[in-house]
Amino acid sequence: MLSQIPINLDNLNKKDIDREILRVGMIAELDAINLYEQMAAMTTNKDIKKVLLDIAKEEKTHMGEFQTLLLREDKEQGRELEEGKREVKELIE
Repeated sequence: MLSQIPINLDNLNKKDIDREILRVGMIAELDAINLYEQMAAMTTNKDIKKVLLDIAKEEKTHMGEFQTLLLREDKEQGRELEEGKREVKELIE
C-alpha cells in the first residue's frame, strides 16, 4: 500500500481520526480490487477468473460505502471531488 498505516494518531482529534479510518478503508479496498483483477487477468481457469472478478466487484461496493461516509464527514473532500469532475469534463469535452 502507498500510505503509511498505521500512523500515529495521538495528535489527531476525533473527527480527523474518523476521516483517517475511512481513507485507510478506501486504500485497502483499492488494493484489494487491484489484486483480484490482476490475479483474474493472470489465470486461464474460467471459474477462478469469474470468482475473482466477482470479489473485485464487491470490493468496489465497499469502496463506495467508505467514500459515501467520507463525503459525509469531510465536506471539503466532497467539494474537491466535484471540482475534479468539472475539470475533467472541461478537459475532455
